[in-house]
Amino acid sequence: MSESTSIDPRNYGGQSEYLQPRARKPANPQLLRAQFDDGGLKPNGISTLPSSGLSSGRSTPIPPDAPPSVHATSSARRQIRAQQKQRLFPTIEYAARVSHFDPKSDYRDFRGFFVLFWIGLAIMVISTMLRNLKETGYPLSIKQWGLFTENVWELGLSDGAMVASTALSLPLHKLYMKSNGIFRWSSLGMAIQSIFQAAWLAFWVNLPFLRNWTWTAQVFFTLHLLTIFMKMHSYAFYNGHLSETRRRLNDLDNPETASKAAAYKYPRPQTHLQEISQEETEKEHRHEESVNQLREDLAYELTSPLGHVSYPQNLTLGNYIEYTFCPTLCYELEYPRTPNTQWLELFYKTLAVFGCIFLMTVTSEEFVIPVLDESAIRLQSSRNISEFGLILAETTSRLLFPFMVIFLLVFLVIFEYVLGAFAEITRFADRQFYADWWNSCDWLEFSREWNIPVHHFFRRHVYSASRGHMPRPVATVITFFISALAHELVMGCITKKLRGYGFFAMMLQMPIVMVQRSKWVRGRTLLNNVLFWCSMILGLSMMCALYVLV
Repeated sequence: MSESTSIDPRNYGGQSEYLQPRARKPANPQLLRAQFDDGGLKPNGISTLPSSGLSSGRSTPIPPDAPPSVHATSSARRQIRAQQKQRLFPTIEYAARVSHFDPKSDYRDFRGFFVLFWIGLAIMVISTMLRNLKETGYPLSIKQWGLFTENVWELGLSDGAMVASTALSLPLHKLYMKSNGIFRWSSLGMAIQSIFQAAWLAFWVNLPFLRNWTWTAQVFFTLHLLTIFMKMHSYAFYNGHLSETRRRLNDLDNPETASKAAAYKYPRPQTHLQEISQEETEKEHRHEESVNQLREDLAYELTSPLGHVSYPQNLTLGNYIEYTFCPTLCYELEYPRTPNTQWLELFYKTLAVFGCIFLMTVTSEEFVIPVLDESAIRLQSSRNISEFGLILAETTSRLLFPFMVIFLLVFLVIFEYVLGAFAEITRFADRQFYADWWNSCDWLEFSREWNIPVHHFFRRHVYSASRGHMPRPVATVITFFISALAHELVMGCITKKLRGYGFFAMMLQMPIVMVQRSKWVRGRTLLNNVLFWCSMILGLSMMCALYVLV
């Protein structure tokens, strides 16, 4: 719809270029159409004809042999333009247009609201500081500061050891690749790797509970632990797939004894979970290829998409360390890179990380913790179930706005600033860590667009891996089940309680999606988006109230 303000370089008469701003708002389309029909305007809006005292300077001479209709149209246009110049009071040109927020509008640039969001948070912080200064004599009263400083050295050493221990996957995989016996990937290799990963996960998950860390240290460690676990799993199982692919390629040097079965093709990365067809997969299984075509497919699989690295050239410690720092959960032989690191951008993103953490701390200190403390005292003195429910409902309502702010800050600090900072450090070029999840109409769409790295991991290593052994609905349930377990683990680290509320809420998304995609609700974009936001904000505050108070 609207053009953004920009600079238009032009060159006239061989002179040096100068900069001229383009129009911020669109011109009247009807008026522009008349000007173009006359031939007196270039596409950039510059007049091509000199003006005279008898015309507006925008008319095109009409050939004498032109039809009478052309002469009449040109004369009418000249008369209208002359009348416009004769008006004493300026007129307003009207045309059929829509507003920026109209559903039919193509306007998508709402950066000003992003700026307004930060200004609103700044107002909140300033107001809080003035109130605290009046009541306590100090601008900020951060009682949680001790939680950030406690266990910090033990946390750092444990986190470093946890990350370093995943490097054991590299020598294990070299063993799988070189072995021609029971230790190859398709024999015991996959089982050995799975046992190692299970033991690794059990040890590091229980360490913070055994050491009785603070909830802040435990949440950070658990989130990083789950991230590193997914990266390790992707590295091991993708390289395991490549080792068997390479083995098949080498076996084709003796076609008489080699397997001629077609290469199994997994669902494409762009395919959504609900769009994969069972029949298409079965057709690919039934399709028999020639030896040459099969050899070409296998060799293509062993080469990176950019064509610079081939398996097993990637099996180096440097490659594994580089992958560990890349902001992705799915291993590839090679990633697209930016030409260089923008250090100033890295500085801004690092500063924004600490700024968001500060804002989350102030929000929870001023608007969350006092509400929970007050409600906990009231619940202890409640006499019946109705009073208990009323206190719980009031607590949930008072936490709605603070948790909406915290939710947005968590989104920004993780997906925009932390991942963006690591992308700058590693020059990782693909920085689409999220899509427009705020326009989601159901929870399945939200799960795809809110956290793209995790969605890619689950689609590739959980859903697609399950599709070869079970129907699509069962694979979808397993994917949601594993995701629900991870969310319940995080909630348990925060509250030191395992209640199952988060697990139940995650699994409840599946029947909700079925209702939202029914013929009675499907297609109602505005209604579904309103329901999504209401359930998101209400669910966050309700989960907090239930885990802390019940």
